[in-house]
Amino acid sequence: MYTELIKIFSQFTELTEQDLSLLKEIFVPKTLKKNEYFLVEGQKNDKAAFIRKGLVRYYVIKNEEYSTLEFSQELEFVADFPSFVQRGLSKQYIQAIEDCELLVTNYQGIQRIYNEISNGNLIGRMVMEHRFVIMMNQLLSIYMHSSEERYNHFIEHYKNIAQRIPQYLIASYIGIKPESLSRIRNRMAKKNKE
Repeated sequence: MYTELIKIFSQFTELTEQDLSLLKEIFVPKTLKKNEYFLVEGQKNDKAAFIRKGLVRYYVIKNEEYSTLEFSQELEFVADFPSFVQRGLSKQYIQAIEDCELLVTNYQGIQRIYNEISNGNLIGRMVMEHRFVIMMNQLLSIYMHSSEERYNHFIEHYKNIAQRIPQYLIASYIGIKPESLSRIRNRMAKKNKE
C-alpha cells in the first residue's frame, strides 16, 4: 500500500526503518468514489494526500461558471496548497474524476516529515516546486495562448491522462465551451489528414 509513496521519498533520501514507520503512521489510507470531494470551497484545509490510484480535478466557481484549474494523477500529491500552508479556508474544490485510492495526512504530519526524516525539507520543497510549475504554466497559458494553443498545451502536458478526462472538463480547463473544443478538435483532425 505504501510502496509508491516510499519510492517517491527514496528518490531524495535513504529511508530508515524509523522513517518508514513514521510514513505509515502519518499517512492514512482513504478512498474517494468518482465525483466525491477531497476538499470543498470554504472548508478549513488541514489535509494533503498522495494519489496511489485515480485522478482528481481542482476547480473554482465564479458567477455560476465552473473553471478547472488543474488535474492530479497517480504518484502526485494533492492539496489546496495555499490554504494548507496558511492553515486557512479553501478557495477551491478538489473532486475525484475517477475512483481514487489516497494516502492522506494533515499539517502536523507534514511538519513531522520536515523535522524527523532526513532531507524532509527537500522532499517538501520538491513537491511544492512541482505544483508551482504546473500552476504557473497554466496561468501563463491562459494569458498568452489562443484556445487552440491552450488545447495543444493541455495535450502536451497531460498526454498520458487526456483520454481519462471528460471533454467538458478539458474545455473548462482551457477556458472555453465544450462546443468550441469540438470545433478545435475537428480543425486539428482535418489538418492532420492533409
